[in-house]
Parts: sequence; structure tokens; C-alpha cells
Amino acid sequence: MALDVNGAVGRAVQRMAGSPAFARVGPRIVPPVDRFLHRLTKGRLLSSQALVPSLVLTTTGRRSGRPREVPLACLPEPDGSFLVVGSNFGREHHPAWTSNLIEHPLARVSWRRRELPVAAHLLDDEEKAAAWPRLLQVWPTYDRYVERSGRDLRVFRLVPVG
Repeated sequence: MALDVNGAVGRAVQRMAGSPAFARVGPRIVPPVDRFLHRLTKGRLLSSQALVPSLVLTTTGRRSGRPREVPLACLPEPDGSFLVVGSNFGREHHPAWTSNLIEHPLARVSWRRRELPVAAHLLDDEEKAAAWPRLLQVWPTYDRYVERSGRDLRVFRLVPVG
């Protein structure tokens, strides 16, 4: 069962996750732990699921051409698609997976023990403005990431294909 993102524990986790210190340490800890848990439990568990809906996205590396797995918070949409935000823990550079999707928009999502092929669509300003309030309901810290990073966070819609 997920914790309430607006409950006491959820707010405490958001404060920690939104801190500059966590932006330095979190990327070295959270993704490797989530990838390990995901493999160990055959897709049943990600540590981040305790607070936010989460998936594992497999992109094609834009330089290497190799598969790259990244655990991400997501917003599942009623039509079966997912919204994901390139927050990079509020750091100043876009995460590599966003550049991978721009170069190679066909990817794969692991969601609730299911593997789904998806096509990524980078939201334009209007689409992003419409989606942003819903994304903040899932993870209010996104606004803090925007402020700290000084950049426009990329938001993608991952649409199942096939």
C-alpha cells in the first residue's frame, strides 16, 4: 500500500527529496536500489512505489545504442499511457533518459509485472501546462525541482504500442 504523499511521512520524504543534499546523493542510491529490487522481485517491487506510482523505463542509449533502464515516478493515465518527468532530482542538467527518448522514441515500460512497448511523445508547452497540476498531485516536489534546477523539465507521455 502506498503512503499518502500529503501525509506526514509523505511530506517529510518530499522535504528530504527536494533538498540540495539529496540531489547530490539520491541519484547514486535510489535508481540502483530500485533496479536491483525490480530484478530481484521480477517486477513486483520498487522502493519508490511506497510513495508514488513507479515504473521502469528501458530506453535505447542515444550514443551507445544499448538498452538503458531507469526507474521513474509516473502518472498512469486512464487511456493506458504514462506521464514521466525528467526532473533529475532537481539537478541542472536533463537526465540522459530524456535525450535517449528524443533520439529513439520507441522504448519499453515495466509496470506492475507487465512489459509494454511504448512510443514517447515530448509534451509541448500547452500539453505540459494541462498535465502539470496532475503531476504535482503525484509528486509536489516537482515545483521545487524546477526552481532549483533553473530549467524547463521535460515531460513525456509514454503511449503503449502494438
